Amino acid sequence: MPKKYRIELTPSERELLKAVCRKQRISAQKRQRARVFLLSDESSEGKALKDSVIAEKTGMSTSSIERLRKLCHERGPEEALESKERLVPPREIKVDGNLEAKIIAMACSAPPEGCARWTLRLLAERVVELELVESISGESIRRALKKTGCSLTAVITGASLKKKMPPL
Repeated sequence: MPKKYRIELTPSERELLKAVCRKQRISAQKRQRARVFLLSDESSEGKALKDSVIAEKTGMSTSSIERLRKLCHERGPEEALESKERLVPPREIKVDGNLEAKIIAMACSAPPEGCARWTLRLLAERVVELELVESISGESIRRALKKTGCSLTAVITGASLKKKMPPL
């Protein structure tokens, strides 16, 4: 089956990709992409290899090589080296400084009736109950408390100060 997206590099693009492959401090992904573009080059200087041969040389799948060739064809080799930046973070951040302060104050207060101490689950349920957020996991509560050094298992939680290290 003939290649749908063909790569024909100019001499300057070819030199740029060779320089990327020679660099010591560069991400492996960028180096691998540059190598695929060089091996796929069909210009007068380069001899394009079949996708199966490129896959053996680079350790990538043929479908990945096809996707990279398409990306190079659409965006150009220089821009195709960089991975696309996300426009939106994967999840919105629920615990801001204000909510974190309320969680810490709650953890330092007396536990609910019938409980010996606060648990992460109890804190998460109370935060939702007070309608500070719609939903929150115990892990988010744990991360908020960990930043301050507040321990739910300590006998006296008190203020959330870090413990001093003993002198050496």
